[in-house]
Amino acid sequence: MTLTLAVFWIIVISLFAICGSYYARRYNRPDGLIALYVTVIVISNIVASKTIEYNLGFTTLFASAATIMFSVTFLLTDIVNERFGKKETQRMILIALFSQIILIVFSYLVVKATPAPFFTNQLAFESIFGLVPRIVIASFIAFYISENLDAQLFHWFKRLTNGKHLWMRNVFSSLPSMFVDSTIFVLIAFWGIMPIVPLIIGLTVIKWLVGIVDIPFMYLSRAVLGRDAI
Repeated sequence: MTLTLAVFWIIVISLFAICGSYYARRYNRPDGLIALYVTVIVISNIVASKTIEYNLGFTTLFASAATIMFSVTFLLTDIVNERFGKKETQRMILIALFSQIILIVFSYLVVKATPAPFFTNQLAFESIFGLVPRIVIASFIAFYISENLDAQLFHWFKRLTNGKHLWMRNVFSSLPSMFVDSTIFVLIAFWGIMPIVPLIIGLTVIKWLVGIVDIPFMYLSRAVLGRDAI
């Protein structure tokens, strides 16, 4: 994937977050953002088993196919935190965690179920969903730690700056959280399967790229949310 295509992916996914912000303003409810958040989390856990090449022009990195879409969850977390506060953000995280438990259970049951004699794609099915439990457990742990760290840092920077400098709390809450998330996830999900250090570097740098590109989208989201965003 080229840098141009990666940025295009980020913009497209971030535009969904803007739609969620419009919904939150129109109905003064976070459920649309929560639904989008949970959807991205679940899809990310399914496609995370595929590692792809990111050709940024000046360097080549290797990271999960889910890296870009999952990184946008930090933007969604900040949007909910900005509009509805820390308590609602933590509730959203708990809902997403529960959805991951459901994904683990049903992925395991489906993989272990005896296929029909004429079903010829069992091995391909297992290669994708067989890793889901390990990936989801890794994501589960990394997700809980990093997302709560992001929420806490965002809330802390918001108080520190008296609600000013949105870019600062967006960047300085998301970037450390993304590094923590990448490190924990890779160590648990791919230890003994894939090279650890290149994946940690790749995931972290791509997530940071998403965080930087998402700065104007955070301001746009705040504008869409309206002046009454808390």
